[in-house]
Amino acid sequence: MTLSGWALILVFVAACFAMAKPVGLWLFALYEGRDTVLTRVLGPVERGFYRLSGVDPQREQTWRQYALAMLLFQVVTALATFAVLRLQGVLPMNPRALPGLSSDLAMSTAISFVTNTNWQAYAGESTLSNLSQMLALVPHNFLSAASGIAVAFALFRGFARRQTPFVGNFWADMTRVMLYLLLPISLVYAGALVAGGVPQTFASSVDATTVEGAHQTLVLGPIASQEAIKMLGTNGGGFFNVNSAHPYENPTALINLLQMLSIFAIGVGLTWCFGKAVGDTRQGWAVLTAMMVLFVAGVSVVYWQEAGGNPLLHHIGLPGPNMEGKEVRFGAAASALFATITTAASCGAVNAMHDSFMPLGGLIPLFNIELGEIVVGGVGSGIYGFLLFALLAVFIAGLMVGRTPEYVGKKIEGREVKLAVLAIVVLPLCILGGTALSSVLAAGLAGPLNKGPHGFSEILYAFTSATGNNGSAFGGISANTPYYNGALAVAMWIGRFFMMVPVLAIAGSLAQKKHTPESAGSFPTTGPLWIGLLIAVILIVGGLTFLPALALGPIAEHMAMLAGTTF
Repeated sequence: MTLSGWALILVFVAACFAMAKPVGLWLFALYEGRDTVLTRVLGPVERGFYRLSGVDPQREQTWRQYALAMLLFQVVTALATFAVLRLQGVLPMNPRALPGLSSDLAMSTAISFVTNTNWQAYAGESTLSNLSQMLALVPHNFLSAASGIAVAFALFRGFARRQTPFVGNFWADMTRVMLYLLLPISLVYAGALVAGGVPQTFASSVDATTVEGAHQTLVLGPIASQEAIKMLGTNGGGFFNVNSAHPYENPTALINLLQMLSIFAIGVGLTWCFGKAVGDTRQGWAVLTAMMVLFVAGVSVVYWQEAGGNPLLHHIGLPGPNMEGKEVRFGAAASALFATITTAASCGAVNAMHDSFMPLGGLIPLFNIELGEIVVGGVGSGIYGFLLFALLAVFIAGLMVGRTPEYVGKKIEGREVKLAVLAIVVLPLCILGGTALSSVLAAGLAGPLNKGPHGFSEILYAFTSATGNNGSAFGGISANTPYYNGALAVAMWIGRFFMMVPVLAIAGSLAQKKHTPESAGSFPTTGPLWIGLLIAVILIVGGLTFLPALALGPIAEHMAMLAGTTF
């Protein structure tokens, strides 16, 4: 480990705290539906959308109406994406004459991008045309991100409103987030990426002669525009198979830092927006502090493991950090930091191969996803996932002090706790169930390229990533098979919408309650005691749920490595 490596980590953490309020202020304006500095330019576009679609933005919806609108929108857009991918071979902007995707791969990819997972069981540069990248995939990077933020806004309203059945308007929330947040920032962001060396062109390839005199064809395309929203919307699906390890996606250390910051930007802003929405910004700062404590702990373990290197190589006289699967231009520190960020959020973009990390270095990204990616998390999904644990923690605190639990002015009763537990247990049931099934079926065992604990970890990571809507992978698994395309598609759908719907139900239940003023007997939810309890609940629930599976995979592999053996 080096001083410069720790400095990078500390600068990143400080930048996250610094971004929270300015980004949160902008998000709060969208949450309230207020005009912004962009309204004069984009207001007519927004009103035009409403007129064309017949949407009345002032007509609010109950949580059931909000959930139904959200689900119908996902189904329709998934079917449209499936059609584009299947018909790719006969559609324009396909100069390399790439064929359409198989039905199982097209289905898996469509669901993957609808759910903000962006799991890619294919190499983008050799499988998808420019039209498929731009028309089928990039729009979902905006739409899925906007859907997550919209559901977070609905939950905020549940906490903030009093005795009303309404939680907002899904179509209005989606439109405002798209027009006033994601599109303008992505436009500026893409320009910065182009200036930093990321290509943006309709050309499909360019021929080059290497230093050795060999001929090479380099694939090009509209990369910068996809890269911007891929990071900002915590989507993660790359133009190239190696994702942000590719120099065309992530050419320099400065661009790498910009990408890491953009993954967390909206997530940290939503914590401040939550505090503002409930009338006490200290609540938002408490949530962000708990998130960052978990984040710093995680990245410290990954950096320690990767900088320490492989003891088996040290034993034969090859000291140094573990650089397998890493880009030399980034090194161990930036690779460890990126891996922790992308799995703490639901991004899934990678600048190093997680499959090549040390066993405990790979365990932390895996555990980040298994927690539900609530350590800042995906745009929208991170904050509403974290608030589920907050409800659980305040329920436990209420039992300890002998009072009905309260959180930000709302009594937390049986219905809210049951819905929170339902949303939380969906992930481990799907992850562990899918992993167990795939570990005994021949079709499942045909996927991992490694045997023993690491092969098990590859299966576990695949279902964890799919259910958690992350999209990264231990790359040693061959997932482009009918079995894995189907099984992981089901996992992605369950992981996204079997959590979203209970969250909206909680929002509807809370919105109908009256406000309960804080009293001397109320459990404080802004100080160190609350932050400690919140972190403890998260780690205990996650640890007890996933420790047996982790013991069979990365922990067993780590113990074998310490003993000087391999499987």
